[in-house]
Amino acid sequence: MNRYKKVKIASIFGIIGNLFLFLIKIFIAILSKSQALLADSVNSATDILSSIMTYVGGKISQNESDENHNYGYGKAEYVFSLLISIVMAYLAITVAINGAKTLILKEKFVFSYILILVCLITIITKFILYRYTSKIGKSTENILVLASSQDHKNDVWITSSVLVGVLAAKCNIYFLDGLIAIIIACKILIEAVKFFITSYTVLIDKSINEMELRKIDQIIHEIPGIDHIDKITSKAAGKSFVIIIKVSVDGNMTVNESHEIAGKLKARVMELKDVYDVVVHINPV
Repeated sequence: MNRYKKVKIASIFGIIGNLFLFLIKIFIAILSKSQALLADSVNSATDILSSIMTYVGGKISQNESDENHNYGYGKAEYVFSLLISIVMAYLAITVAINGAKTLILKEKFVFSYILILVCLITIITKFILYRYTSKIGKSTENILVLASSQDHKNDVWITSSVLVGVLAAKCNIYFLDGLIAIIIACKILIEAVKFFITSYTVLIDKSINEMELRKIDQIIHEIPGIDHIDKITSKAAGKSFVIIIKVSVDGNMTVNESHEIAGKLKARVMELKDVYDVVVHINPV
């Protein structure tokens, strides 16, 4: 199964699972007036959006390069993750405001054992989704799937916190409901910021990491005929990079000899992980 099909299946499972959880959470939250569960349902709504974005972004990013997009559509993953981060931040602020109002006005919700059941169903469902998407995310190295996986994992802890608030209400301790809603909102906001930073750094063409640069440097020194390295730069193309290498060789070499050196260098560097293409420029000493 190729990378896109794995991402597609993971996103579809995410959409179905999160839609199911959202519907039961929002229904019970409205009936019980639980702000913590309402916040958790909003979190599930963002998860639905995240899964949809994963599906659409994955579909676009797998398109081959063409005349208008010479390096493919890999950055689509990061464009959609950037959009997700903005929506998540907006929802987080809304949830935090509602939780604060609950604390200030000392509003109470109606305790029910159904609340406990909803929390348990959510925890089990999210744990299964986390395990599955974690496996797919690692095998495909897709930023959207990895982010969804981390989000599923965080949701397990979030809903566990909601469960604590529900059990506390059984003992007439209601302030935890609004407090947990604010904590959940902060969690969503933190994840939104992480999403934004990761996506933004790729979209502004952040360079390849130092470890890979050292590997490229070592490869260049292993190629016979290269006098010295002039410059190594890189450009992001989705999760991969286009490497631009400028080296100097003996100016008395023939064009064929220097071309052969450039070919060997390109072939070696292309073997590295996350390298989309290599451009080698030869200068005479």
